[in-house]
Amino acid sequence: MTVNPGSIGIWRPAFQLDAELATEVEKLGYGAIWVGGSPPEDLEIVETLLDATEHIAVATGIVNMWQADPDALARSCHRIEAKHPGRFLLGVGVGHREATQEYQKPYDKIVSYLDALAAADVPGSATVLAALGPRVLRLSAERTAGAHPYLTTPEHTRRAREILGDGVLLAPEQKVVLESDPERARRQARPMVSRYLELTNYAGNLRRLGWTDTDLVDGGSDALIDALAVHGDADTIVRGVRAHLDAGADHVCVQVLPMDIDPLPAYRAIADAMGLSTAV
Repeated sequence: MTVNPGSIGIWRPAFQLDAELATEVEKLGYGAIWVGGSPPEDLEIVETLLDATEHIAVATGIVNMWQADPDALARSCHRIEAKHPGRFLLGVGVGHREATQEYQKPYDKIVSYLDALAAADVPGSATVLAALGPRVLRLSAERTAGAHPYLTTPEHTRRAREILGDGVLLAPEQKVVLESDPERARRQARPMVSRYLELTNYAGNLRRLGWTDTDLVDGGSDALIDALAVHGDADTIVRGVRAHLDAGADHVCVQVLPMDIDPLPAYRAIADAMGLSTAV
């Protein structure tokens, strides 16, 4: 792998990222910024974040294969690598079937897209694949630097590590709410979590982990919300992040909820609780 994201990063939609936030996150000691929300193939937001910082890695989580032309994406990757060598990690994936009218045979799409990137000289060692199920997890280990699972639990991380084996990057996303009152925390987390529960790939993955149909309806059971959006004080959140690392993750990207608040206070509190700033 050519990019070092460290053990913890942040995940934020592209439209909520800017140079100022990137600079502050780097100062706090985070190792990577994950650009969510299907950023476009021009990767301009990635370049903006890299231009504003000195050493933090920037990753996409993820560029959607159905929306981004692989040749145009490759040109953007080469532009960014030439300007900021070793700091950009390309995350790609097929998204979910409900969002793409032409969505069919997703595994074949992934293979052909990776083939196109390889033909355009984008190295697999600087690429990760959105992966939940066993087949795509195995493909991520065979063709890329590793896997970037989204909306998962430490149990999924444990199973994913068994499939991936050693020496393959495993970088799950974890939602968090810096709120010690459980009811308030669930109210803040549920709108974001519930939108995924009716999507085939996420619901199927949660069922594989043992969650039932009862957990998936009506915005998600309290137990499911608690598992997918760790809440509490900073120390409690850090325990939730470390649970992924203990289960075999190399890196965890933290998404602060709710989305309509300034995330920096939470990121500062988590960085302090993990001792990130002292390690910079």
